[in-house]
Amino acid sequence: MKNALISGGAGGLGKAIALELVKSGYRVFVADLSNARENFESWKSTFENNGEHLHFVALNVTDYENCLAVVKQIETHGGVDVLVNAAGVTQDVSLRKMEPAQWRKVLSVNLDGAFYLCRATINGMIERDFGRIINISSVNGLQGQFGQTNYAASKAGLHGLTMSLARETAAKGITVNSISPGYCNTEMVAAIPSEHLQKITAQIPAGRLAQPEEIARVVNFLAAEESAYITGANIPVTGGYWMGF
Repeated sequence: MKNALISGGAGGLGKAIALELVKSGYRVFVADLSNARENFESWKSTFENNGEHLHFVALNVTDYENCLAVVKQIETHGGVDVLVNAAGVTQDVSLRKMEPAQWRKVLSVNLDGAFYLCRATINGMIERDFGRIINISSVNGLQGQFGQTNYAASKAGLHGLTMSLARETAAKGITVNSISPGYCNTEMVAAIPSEHLQKITAQIPAGRLAQPEEIARVVNFLAAEESAYITGANIPVTGGYWMGF
């Protein structure tokens, strides 16, 4: 049984990814801040049949030593075969009002955390000649967004990491890809003022927000052994909101 590690895994998107991977036969480690354990246990209890393959691990992605310790813990089960970097935060404000702490917080979670987990898992993947790294970027990393210079920079940087690491590992049985969701029905998007969210939704050709399960299915596809020839790619899942190259 292959192991999957999902950072930020207790939230709405992480939950959908975890359940999709469990259904596909993975042992899934949901990694999130320790105070997210109760939320994890509540939705795990509603999952039929394969709940025994869902495990919570406390993780602060901004702490490199903590990332190393969690990966070492999973190595007792055979190591991390699939890494999904889904941890993310926002601190939205226009740049002229943005404090350095707001910049550092978003870059630390969204970009540094992905680097820390990639760094902690990559040697094991190389040793096993297999690995799937899937980084959850964002449509706003592709096009920018007012009030999100920190978030957009972190998500654009995440795909830069993706492409570079893909080149380093393509000959070693490892793929590294990004997914750039558009606006998805999660708590993060629900926090957007309703008037602003209505304007955004009106610009989406599909006429609605994405459901987390729609993103999770793309993760599952990229994680599969049969997806071995896709690496360094970015897959926008935006309902047509972004159609660039």
